[in-house]
Amino acid sequence: MNIRNLSAPSDIIAVESKSLTSRLRGAHLKDFLFGKLILLTAVLCISIIFLIFIYVGREALPIFYDPLTQKEASLGNLFARQIYGTEDIPLAYVWQPVSEVPKYSVVPLFLGTLKVTIIALLFAAPLAIAAAIYTAEFASPRVRELIKPVIELLAGIPSVVLGFLALLVLATWIQNLFALDYRLNAINAGVALGLAIIPIIYTVSEDALTAVPRSYREASLALGVSPWKTATSVVIPAAIPGIFAALVLGFGRAMGETMIVLMASGNAAVTSFKFTDSVRTISATIAAELGEVVFHSPHYHVLFFLGTLLFVITFLLNMMGEYFVGQLKRRLTGT
Repeated sequence: MNIRNLSAPSDIIAVESKSLTSRLRGAHLKDFLFGKLILLTAVLCISIIFLIFIYVGREALPIFYDPLTQKEASLGNLFARQIYGTEDIPLAYVWQPVSEVPKYSVVPLFLGTLKVTIIALLFAAPLAIAAAIYTAEFASPRVRELIKPVIELLAGIPSVVLGFLALLVLATWIQNLFALDYRLNAINAGVALGLAIIPIIYTVSEDALTAVPRSYREASLALGVSPWKTATSVVIPAAIPGIFAALVLGFGRAMGETMIVLMASGNAAVTSFKFTDSVRTISATIAAELGEVVFHSPHYHVLFFLGTLLFVITFLLNMMGEYFVGQLKRRLTGT
């Protein structure tokens, strides 16, 4: 129907009302379809992760019930103190699965993972948090728009590139600087790993600092407090849950990293508390040995058991990080 041929204003209003109703129905249909598509995608992603966990956990279960597997790699052999080595040089914890007497102690692997992760946090956390404070509190808008994307782009650097850099360049620098006996050690791997976790710690910390209401800063400045004192005494304490969540997420990211520690740590499963010794992490062990292991052998099931432990630990750390982010939001919104 042509609006020009309508005889009364009421007819024009009726036509326009029908047109508006049809557009609204189309918009509602699009919103409904996109909502269902997003829901389907979310359910699919969660299902895939859950199925991966089920598969990995299923391959690790023989450690708990299979007699052949338990003969070589029971929970006692994995975690308890053993009698290896000789009387002169006793060895309580040894990871040596390919030998006449397989040894599956995971204590050296956990210790190596912990040492590398601690060094990575000690190196990355001060740099990332300081950069986040400067970006959120002191940088001009133009500088902030430059710094934040550049730091976040570091997350796109492949870990194998960082591992290659640590293997050829960083290891020599650190050895010459500290006069170390070994080029590849926990310090070298930790520093390289710190470069990989700086973006995640920076991003979450900067978001937490930015989320602090502007009224907090204005009230402090109105009382005559300096900008630096305002940042350290008002903004940072209010954002502490978010900063802690950034550290937790960075810790989980560091524990799961593979290529950097595989290339830069020396891959020696040594039970030592010295950070200057070579180490071997859980993720590096899985990456190095799973490709050549005998299918459904005790060694095979132990590697999947390590993968399950790593999956559970990183999942719990991520959940803890999300919890503290939620605490920050509730603290700032008052809900």
